[in-house]
Amino acid sequence: MSNNEMNYEHIPAEKFAFVQDKDRLHDTELKTKARSFFADAMLRFSKNKSSVFATWILAFLILYAIVAPLLSPYGIRDKDPIYINFPPYIKAISDLNIGIFDGAKTYDSQNDNSMLAWDAIYQETGMNPLLRVTGTHETEQLSRGQTIKRTTYDIEVNAYYAKGMVYRTFSYSEFEKIQKYQNETGIQVVYPYVESKDINDQTDTPNVWYQVDSKGAPVTDSNGNLIPAYSTRTSYEGAPYNSIRIPGDDGSYIYSFKKAGAVQCRVCYYNYYRYLHGGDLPTYLMGTNALGQDIFCAIGIGARFSLIFAILVSAINLSIGAVYGAIQGYYGGFVDMALDRISDILSGVPFVVVTTLFQLHLAQKVGVVPSFLFAFVMTGWIGMAALTRRQFYRFKGQEFIMAAKTLGASDRRLMFKHIFPNAIGSIITSCALVIPGVISSETSMTYLGIVNLSDFAGTTIGTLLSQGNSVVTTAPHAMLYPSIFLGLLMICFNLFGNGLRDAFNPTTRGEDA
Repeated sequence: MSNNEMNYEHIPAEKFAFVQDKDRLHDTELKTKARSFFADAMLRFSKNKSSVFATWILAFLILYAIVAPLLSPYGIRDKDPIYINFPPYIKAISDLNIGIFDGAKTYDSQNDNSMLAWDAIYQETGMNPLLRVTGTHETEQLSRGQTIKRTTYDIEVNAYYAKGMVYRTFSYSEFEKIQKYQNETGIQVVYPYVESKDINDQTDTPNVWYQVDSKGAPVTDSNGNLIPAYSTRTSYEGAPYNSIRIPGDDGSYIYSFKKAGAVQCRVCYYNYYRYLHGGDLPTYLMGTNALGQDIFCAIGIGARFSLIFAILVSAINLSIGAVYGAIQGYYGGFVDMALDRISDILSGVPFVVVTTLFQLHLAQKVGVVPSFLFAFVMTGWIGMAALTRRQFYRFKGQEFIMAAKTLGASDRRLMFKHIFPNAIGSIITSCALVIPGVISSETSMTYLGIVNLSDFAGTTIGTLLSQGNSVVTTAPHAMLYPSIFLGLLMICFNLFGNGLRDAFNPTTRGEDA
């Protein structure tokens, strides 16, 4: 007998008692809560910091598109004929003199006469257009054997004040309304008229209210003060003037000029704007574009259309591509080959050519937007069909599909009840990546002028970029703000889509699509 067998004899019998003699053995309940596939995907998504950050920015941009047109004091149809490509301006902030939202526009090489002309606007309206002098340059020129020193200035002016006076023609009744407004508010809208012959026929310069020489330079008195050139010929007066007058007017200046059954006046446009808008000051957070529209509102309107249009295109392409690709992937063989050749033919047609032809011919029958939509749908579903086809080839040979087929499931049920739900994650994330592509293509077409959607949508981001491109050196804000919005939208959508792709497909994390 071995030593081990002898040791067993000394072990007490109670040590051999069953621990669970009468209890039923079963699996213990899990201590943690079960997590669904979607919840698990969202957990992986939340760990992708760049995608989460992009999602918050994307949410802000979408919120901006919804809210901005509601917050703006202007609508997309509000187009100011004078404030065109004007910089951002908010008077309350401008008064703080901190260098932002002050309507600043830069002028280089301003000589003494130019500086006097800016000051003349200040003297007449009480609104000083000069914000700051940014540079002073001393130059020497040789003239008739003498060296003449000239000083020029680089300045920034408030473009809204600098506009100063404009000519406007009013009916007699409208002229009476303006006078009544002036009496009620004390705001001077109409200023004394200046006849062109008194300022050497400078009819296109309504800001010249002073005498000038033959070269257009201001003429000053012995004290260096400008000499007024206001008309006093009452025989030319268009209508009686019974409202407030400028300081120094003893009642002899006329404020209107006869013109074909109406009256022509010199008006301070800044104050005339207030008259037209019920006393509101011009307020443009992002400035104005080439049509005089508020860019803050216009970007929101354009973004609304781009987002809705892109989502609609993606949904249609998903529906067509999913069905087409499902048939290819499930049946394979000759069906797959035949349908694949059709896809190859359609994919070879350039998108720009399709869009141009549709706009030239189809748009006249169905409208600009439907024809543009058809151009996207004509070939846009091909990528979705290819993705769905790959997913069906991946899953159709799995055991659970074979089991369902053995139990008598129909082809339709196998395709859309068993295979397609397993592939939906990859397909949905691909849709998120399709949206920025659609927005980019739509912006390109409107930027190039191939498609004009302004009549339908009011404006688009591409249209705003096109308008800003022509004045990028003189009004950079018109190009800057739409570009920033579009750039953020593209980057954030791509980061968001990549995050979803990695979350729903953990095996491809960190890989390029």
